[in-house]
Amino acid sequence: MNDRAAASPLVLEDGVVWPDDAVEVGRVLDAWGVKGGIKVLPFSTDPQALFCTKKWFLRPAEAASGAVARPAARRTAPAGTEPAAPARLSAPRFLKVRQAREQGDVVVVTAEGLEDRNDAEALKGARVFVSRSAFPTPDEDEFYWVDLIGLDVVNREGQPLGKVVDLLDTGPHCVLRCAVEAPAEGTPAERLIPFVSAYIDSVSLADKRIVADWGLDY
Repeated sequence: MNDRAAASPLVLEDGVVWPDDAVEVGRVLDAWGVKGGIKVLPFSTDPQALFCTKKWFLRPAEAASGAVARPAARRTAPAGTEPAAPARLSAPRFLKVRQAREQGDVVVVTAEGLEDRNDAEALKGARVFVSRSAFPTPDEDEFYWVDLIGLDVVNREGQPLGKVVDLLDTGPHCVLRCAVEAPAEGTPAERLIPFVSAYIDSVSLADKRIVADWGLDY
């Protein structure tokens, strides 16, 4: 396969192109009501990414690692009388949101093409993506998690502390989980650095670098 073919955009059935900056922001939990509504669990405590655009992109749920199919139950009803198994999303699709609002810890949504509960149940477990370019502009000194992943972290002496591979939400603040490349014997393979002003001197998305007041032996 040549590079051009590998870079070909994903075009969905309705002709919409999957965005190359798609970011996963939530998961469909279940149907909501009987008129095609769905319940979505946002991945952030602030679900603004789900409200910033009416254009959502869905991928099928991923099977859990090591999951196996449950053995079929013994047939107890005459052949042909069992209820059909609910359909499930099997390919990426575009979803045009009509309305979305918070309800407790979830976001309830109505969308075009979801007219009844069966339509909604077909999306159970689906992964929800939106285009990064649709995110609201953050305030000064605020950052989206997705923009911090992959940044190199160095201390004030310029010594590398690792690369951000994840962020942990501890409640009061977030913590950078930094993977250390080829750690020396006796040194940690990763570092956990609180993402607070007491330890973080600067963040440069342009330079892909975070400077932290953090020692190699912490």
